[in-house]
Amino acid sequence: MVTAAGRKATLLVMAALTVVLTACSSGTTTSAPPSSTTAATAVASPATAATTITAKSFNYGAPITVAPGATVTFVNTDDARHNVTADDKSFASPTVTGGTTTFTAPTTPGTYTFHCTFHPTMRGTLIVK
Repeated sequence: MVTAAGRKATLLVMAALTVVLTACSSGTTTSAPPSSTTAATAVASPATAATTITAKSFNYGAPITVAPGATVTFVNTDDARHNVTADDKSFASPTVTGGTTTFTAPTTPGTYTFHCTFHPTMRGTLIVK
């Protein structure tokens, strides 16, 4: 025989479960708004906007400008192997054939000319500021 106290306890447990399950399945989420630090880092400055050098048809394209020490992505769309090697040897990317790799830009601001060690007529410019 179920007592009144037992029924009351069962109803309380069922009510608590209903509240928990409803909250878990509402499909809405809340999160704190982004802090000003997060928002500031999401917006690229002109100095860091283009961080990709692309080799296409044996050409590097227009000069790019990056921040000191930035990670630069090198994309080789050609079937031939290419790399990005600074004329002054201050940086070099790994060699890739039809792929992507990264390297670190110099930490000293300046204009750096670079070439492909396999195709010396392929030349480009990296501006660090």
